[in-house]
Amino acid sequence: MADFTTLRAADTLIVLNTGAGARPSIIYAGPDLPGVPAEELATLQTGQHIPGGPEEPITPSLLNAFGTGWPGPAGLIAHSGGKDWALDPRISRVERISDYAIAICCEDPAGKITVRHYFAICPTTGVLETHISIERNGDQPMQLEWLAAACLPLDERLTKLRTFNGKWASEFQIEEIDRFRGTYLRENKAGRTSHGDFPGLFAGTATSSDTGGLAAAFHLGWSGNSRMRIDTGQDGRVIFQAGELLFPGEMELGKYQTPSLYAGWSNNGYGDISQRMHSYLKREILPQRADPKPRPIHYNTWEAVYFDHCENRILDLVAKAAGVGAERFVIDDGWFGGRRSDKAGLGDWWVSPDAYPGGLHTIAKRVRKAGMEFGLWFEPEMVNPDSDLYRAHPGWVLRADEAEPIPSRHQLTLDLTKREVTDYLFDKISALIAEYEIDYIKWDMNRDTQHPGSQGHAVMHRQTAALYALIDRFRDAHPNTEIESCASGGARADYGILQRTDRIWTSDNNDARHRHQIMRGASHFLPLCVLGNHVGPKKCHITGRIFSMEFRAASAIFGHMGMELDLARESEADRATLSRAITLHKQHRELIHDGDFHRLAAPEYLSAMGCTAADRSEGLFSSALLDIHPAAAPPRLRLSGLAQDRFYRTRLVWPPRNPSLSSPSIIDAADLLGEGALFSGSALMEHGLQLPLTMPDTCLIFHLRAED
Repeated sequence: MADFTTLRAADTLIVLNTGAGARPSIIYAGPDLPGVPAEELATLQTGQHIPGGPEEPITPSLLNAFGTGWPGPAGLIAHSGGKDWALDPRISRVERISDYAIAICCEDPAGKITVRHYFAICPTTGVLETHISIERNGDQPMQLEWLAAACLPLDERLTKLRTFNGKWASEFQIEEIDRFRGTYLRENKAGRTSHGDFPGLFAGTATSSDTGGLAAAFHLGWSGNSRMRIDTGQDGRVIFQAGELLFPGEMELGKYQTPSLYAGWSNNGYGDISQRMHSYLKREILPQRADPKPRPIHYNTWEAVYFDHCENRILDLVAKAAGVGAERFVIDDGWFGGRRSDKAGLGDWWVSPDAYPGGLHTIAKRVRKAGMEFGLWFEPEMVNPDSDLYRAHPGWVLRADEAEPIPSRHQLTLDLTKREVTDYLFDKISALIAEYEIDYIKWDMNRDTQHPGSQGHAVMHRQTAALYALIDRFRDAHPNTEIESCASGGARADYGILQRTDRIWTSDNNDARHRHQIMRGASHFLPLCVLGNHVGPKKCHITGRIFSMEFRAASAIFGHMGMELDLARESEADRATLSRAITLHKQHRELIHDGDFHRLAAPEYLSAMGCTAADRSEGLFSSALLDIHPAAAPPRLRLSGLAQDRFYRTRLVWPPRNPSLSSPSIIDAADLLGEGALFSGSALMEHGLQLPLTMPDTCLIFHLRAED
């Protein structure tokens, strides 16, 4: 007999078939259907006999295991020496954990496994978290080859996929494709979230946009290898799966729990889902500080000194960083061991007597005297063969005995599954944290791990779990030290790592123009408060392009703002411009980091976004011209997130001059550089704000405040 369990919150509805002895399945997952009973939904999707097919229709379940006969890809693949492969777990009991969370327990006596499906819907955002745990009850070993966090049915109207690819220095590039009959598959074997295969996607209809339409989003919160797929069957049914990609023989049951899959649905477009995911991450995922504070303006030494460390040069940068308004000073790579280039020293975690004969005490004291926090760069998971650590312990690295090592960045991956390795890292780095009272760690990882082997077995799952345990150990021992997740830029940016870190280094590319693309893509899942966004040098060392300070600084305001440039090489006028931009960010930091984020509709040559207060009393919007206007006049910018019936005092707060190339313009007509003008929210959103004609690489920032 059918039995149903309903989870409902924040305009989201999940209906599950949880009848005893049945295969657990999702009847409905999507925007709420107020007043509609579960039985009605189940009846409306009643299957029928298909000529040439089984006499009884095979319906999808949460696992679609081989024993069910489901014709599409299985969500569970396991066997015991080639036997016990036709698994078919059935519901034994349902645990109601709360009004918003359940566990569905299933048994397969023949296959000797127990499966527990966990579903929890956030009461304030409607975001679903789901995962599966599985346990082997038999005496014979069982190999687990694949287990999806869930097999989620997808509304067949969701035919447009918005996915995220990229490379080093070009992360989070948006790719839009049409869903097709067959399989969309994305696999990541980098040993980290990766630059090119972010484990998340958005789905919409032909008319969905950032401001309207049916949309869904899915993200696997896992920092290791992953697989994500959408299968559209011949019968038109669509199933989404995501889970950890396992290497051959990597997982012998035992017990295993999948990474968590996070999902959201909305009838109000991609933007509404992003806001839900942002709020969920800030409320439920990020470490909650006992004494929360504004996110400090960040100064990082990398593009100022690279490996050319000198105490006097660093001290000069400390003074100049404080002078423009920095609140945190971070010494990047090159301060330790024999690290005079990227070819040596990784693993030797002690202050280099060559670079800093007296240690870092003078610098740390000067940083704090200037009113800033002190931070340090580490790459704990890696080792250079040219290092004291490797010479002493060559067996401490991951390797596949039958394969030649793949050189990358002159470094190898340490085997964190060995307790002696993590003890060494914890002891060395903890001693430095204590000695220098380090407030902040930039935790880097600069290569993929193609051969994650230890003692002959693939161990990427254990390696990722050991990484999490090591970071947790640091957090327990040093609760006031914040940690940034960096992996050659944004190659480790996911909800799993953000459960234990405070910030993502979004990209190594500080090209102010390209950063707008990167930030736009990252904003789908990650809020601005965790996305490090830095002012780079006048000439970008990655692209070679040259930008004014006015544009560089404005492009870093929306994010966790920072700097990564040699301030001594900037002119006094440019340092003054940078200081004004930092002051502007500080004035609106709470709105940028805590407000509702909006991606604005704009042509490709224009990057537009904004943040609005929850009560719609205030807004800050950015419009960056990245190329020349193809038309004779620029377009109107339609804002979002305002109250239609309120009037907003609108001012241009950046740049601190009139950037218009012609007159008259709206800047003059509405006195936008002075008192500003009052415009209705409905006019600003539906009719739009006429942009002035400007040079390319000009970023305009508008501030709006409601006047009642």
